[in-house]
Amino acid sequence: MAAMVRLEGLRHSFGSGVNRRQVLQDISLCVDPGEVVLLTGPSGCGKTTLLTLIGALRQVQEGSVQVFGEELKGASRADRLKLRRRIGMIIQGHNLLRCLTAEQNVQMGADLLQGLSYRARRDRSREWLRVVGLSDHLGKLPHDLSGGQKQRVSIARALAARPQLLLADEPTASLDSRTGREVVELLKGLAKDQGCGVLMVTHDPRILDVADRLVQMEDGQLSNGAFAIE
Repeated sequence: MAAMVRLEGLRHSFGSGVNRRQVLQDISLCVDPGEVVLLTGPSGCGKTTLLTLIGALRQVQEGSVQVFGEELKGASRADRLKLRRRIGMIIQGHNLLRCLTAEQNVQMGADLLQGLSYRARRDRSREWLRVVGLSDHLGKLPHDLSGGQKQRVSIARALAARPQLLLADEPTASLDSRTGREVVELLKGLAKDQGCGVLMVTHDPRILDVADRLVQMEDGQLSNGAFAIE
């Protein structure tokens, strides 16, 4: 089975000249369909940058990034946009539109699906909000939601698009232990039932057992401590 994500010799830097700072060094990593990979490491070591490169949100500078078998280095803006439609992203800061309700924010994810009527997309939005425990908050704007509730709206929006690959940056950071466990079990179920690959950045030791594999990053490099979960 072909890898869903394949990285080889990936390097990335910010700045230029004397201010140039390398944040990723010789990263090689694969994520297979249906696999849940957890990426751990100290803050500032390059984990979020890695997710944005895989998610086609940044241009690849050096090395190879292949997602669904397509090379992202040198890919056009249009090609990256097309690829992003197949990727669900849960990012820190939620990135919800302030003028839209919880239901409308989630429907933005469902809107990416082809061939669904407005009613079907609305119903899909409501179903995912129910799954994450927010069926009573459909009409609320982001400023009326707590940090944990915003996080759950962000998760529902990503899942409503029926992604083939899910990239999650600290998805349990604003959630209590029970809700955090429910969310990661939901993501694991998505991986197993739909063959979705999941790459999740986390500092949360409570959820490490959901992973098929743990990968550790430090100073922009993957350590030799990557291991599979029995």
